Amino acid sequence: MDRQIEKKPWWKKNLKWLILAGLFIIWCVYFVAFADHRSQVRTQMDRLTISTVMDDYFQDYISVTATVEPYRTIFLDAIEGGRVESILLEEGSMVSAGDPIAELSNTNLILEISNNEANVARAINELRTARLQMEMNAMELQNQIVKLEGELFLQKRQFANSKAFFGEGLISEDEYLKDKTNYEASKRQMNLLKESFRRDSIYRGIQIETLENSATRMETNQTIIQKRLDNLTIKAPVTGQLASLDLEEGQVISYGTRIGKVNILDRFKLKAEVDEHYISRVQTGLQASCQFPGGNIDATVKKIYAEVEEGKFTIDLDFDSVDIQSLRIGQTSHIKLELGDPTSARLLPRGSFFQSTGGQWVFVLNKERTAAYKREVSIGRQNPKYFEVLDGLEAGEEVITSGYEIFGDNEVVVLN
Repeated sequence: MDRQIEKKPWWKKNLKWLILAGLFIIWCVYFVAFADHRSQVRTQMDRLTISTVMDDYFQDYISVTATVEPYRTIFLDAIEGGRVESILLEEGSMVSAGDPIAELSNTNLILEISNNEANVARAINELRTARLQMEMNAMELQNQIVKLEGELFLQKRQFANSKAFFGEGLISEDEYLKDKTNYEASKRQMNLLKESFRRDSIYRGIQIETLENSATRMETNQTIIQKRLDNLTIKAPVTGQLASLDLEEGQVISYGTRIGKVNILDRFKLKAEVDEHYISRVQTGLQASCQFPGGNIDATVKKIYAEVEEGKFTIDLDFDSVDIQSLRIGQTSHIKLELGDPTSARLLPRGSFFQSTGGQWVFVLNKERTAAYKREVSIGRQNPKYFEVLDGLEAGEEVITSGYEIFGDNEVVVLN
């Protein structure tokens, strides 16, 4: 007996395909909803520099290069112009104060000195002549006074006798009045002669004083001019080292020409250039550690120059120790300039990634170290070794700190 065969439902016939379609739909939903769609780039881990974020003390300092310079430099300027006849010392020579360095010649100065000597001699002769003439005039007046005093004495006695005789009627009134007139006239002449002598003495004193002052000034000028002649020999102003000498034999130099300098070697200082980024943070009194072949030497910022040139400003540092004999002028040193006291902070080792991101984001590795993901961060202070992390990273996380140029604009770095 035949049995009726039941037809299978359509879904049973296509169960396998239905399962595959369901799995595909689930995968699509997962891909759309949960999969990572960020752009990726693959690279080898051994090509990268990976650093670990840590919590430690942040030392706020910068590293700059400084040059040893003399604490004081005395410039050599030509005090007198002339022609260079001979150069007695070479650059680099050690000199003592007063040592001759070069000899100049100046014909015009020699003629000026000769003319001034003649003028001084003429003034001294005039002074002597005037003084002699005045003394002769004074003696003449004194002789006149002495002679007049004798005549006045006789006329006084004659007048006294005439007065007595006239009272007794022995002489006439005309004779009496004549003797009286002669006596009174002689008295007035004596007074005038004494006044003339007094005034002449005052005038003579003033004139002699004027002539003496004039001669003294001329002699002083002569001394100054003689010193100008001495200035034709250029001498070392202080004891030290003749650092430079810009002279050639036969060269003609004028007054005030800078011809060299002398370095005083009893003390040294450091001169360094600092990036203008730190101009508001560098102050006098900051401490620095200076690296030299013989060891580290401490120094202190003593002077800050206000001018900024080519993005840098200059500072002077004084060594804390004055007994430093091993240094040489021009020697360079890497100095660690402290900008503040150490403080607790989250630190990220420095790297070339900063040039690409400006410290705004970094690539952070996952725990499996299979990939690194772009993450925004906040960077604060920095020193030659570390960045201060203000936000965005935790201690122990690993960050790619080498350059990011090979990553382009991708947000995920897959590590092989």
